[in-house]
Amino acid sequence: MEERDIIIIGSGPAGLTAAVYCGRAGYKPLIIEGVPAGGQLLTTTEVENFPGFPEGISGPDLIINMRKQAQKFGTEFLMKDATSVDLKTYPFKIQAEDTDFSARALIIATGAQARYLDLPSIHAFRGKGVSACATCDGFFFKDSIIYVIGGGDTAAEEALYLTKFGKEVNIVHRRDKLRAEKYMQEKLFANPKINIIWDSVVVDLKGSENGVVGKIVIKNVKTGELTERVADGIFMGIGNSPATELFKGQIDLDQNGYIICRNGAKTSVEGVFAAGDVRDPHFRQAVAAAGTGCKAAIEADRFLQGTG
Repeated sequence: MEERDIIIIGSGPAGLTAAVYCGRAGYKPLIIEGVPAGGQLLTTTEVENFPGFPEGISGPDLIINMRKQAQKFGTEFLMKDATSVDLKTYPFKIQAEDTDFSARALIIATGAQARYLDLPSIHAFRGKGVSACATCDGFFFKDSIIYVIGGGDTAAEEALYLTKFGKEVNIVHRRDKLRAEKYMQEKLFANPKINIIWDSVVVDLKGSENGVVGKIVIKNVKTGELTERVADGIFMGIGNSPATELFKGQIDLDQNGYIICRNGAKTSVEGVFAAGDVRDPHFRQAVAAAGTGCKAAIEADRFLQGTG
């Protein structure tokens, strides 16, 4: 079993930022990257809201830059999945496929994945008119006809944000009532740009001449009627799934599976810290993830200094 001071599980902006700070503190952190490595930024074509890049930068290029910076300060990378974790013994035990490790401090940065409708055309047009992050991609849909899928708080938040850019925002919801909180519903109903398509589901997308989304096909679940509509952008608003399966029963999670943090990045297990989307159901931004990566690294260092 290989012994380490700090192990970081996850290689998105949270894990990589944590590695930079751990390396600068004099440790040689190990990142268990996961397969594929890099997190959700690898599927983001253009990032225009990360500080320091006035012309924007592609998601993959941003990850490459952060990875190089972490390597510069001594970070070691292991491109394997973490397959089991034991947080009930100390040092903590982590298995990455066929390799066993122990860690005096653990930073969990496994992220969360946006949920997408399981339709071939939805997957085919990801990054070509289909998105799951309004704050990331809404800017690219100025004066567009936009559709948001879902009926909960996520869909409501996405739709309201997108009214800043789209000329028309349609919510497609399979029921005749929304699940969003009442005050969110009141905002939706009061906004003249928002239209709600009740009792309906998306069954297909069709492309335009330039290879991006051009039309959406909607089915009324009560009548069976199919309607084809012009669409410039499709946003998923059906929630996110945090990657916390490994930690269930060992660490405090909220009702949706996100890690609960107290006093910064501290989890319910002393010596275990969390960073990024795995602990954040609200913001889901690379810069926010990086900030919590910084917190987790500083607190991991303080913990190790305190334990000798």
